[in-house]
Amino acid sequence: MIRWIALVSCILIAIGCDTWAEPSPTPNHITSRISRQPVQSTAIAKVGYSKRRHILEIEFVNGAVYRYFDVPLPVYRDLMSAESKARFYDSNIKKHYRSALVRQRQKPESPENSRAGARDAPAATHE
Repeated sequence: MIRWIALVSCILIAIGCDTWAEPSPTPNHITSRISRQPVQSTAIAKVGYSKRRHILEIEFVNGAVYRYFDVPLPVYRDLMSAESKARFYDSNIKKHYRSALVRQRQKPESPENSRAGARDAPAATHE
């Protein structure tokens, strides 16, 4: 019986060490499956929405993509119909909904967009 416990213990330790040696996937990694459609805006390139999960995704012109949680459908509709999507985002979405970074900035900002990008691109996460 003692040999059996020792054997099982050794196996469990070996499995545990092997598991610890492998790099763990990044817990903050988000894979987006929400399709985004292009919008007319100086700061926002594309917008997507999941009606089932109430998730809003915004891709900025600098390439950054943020996911906003628990966004009601009327807020998405109002964003899409807003004359200024960047202004609507600033007033009604930014810092109003919990968010997560899906993709970091991809494109260097041009001098003409640097003010809009700094104003409209949110911090890494909002609570």
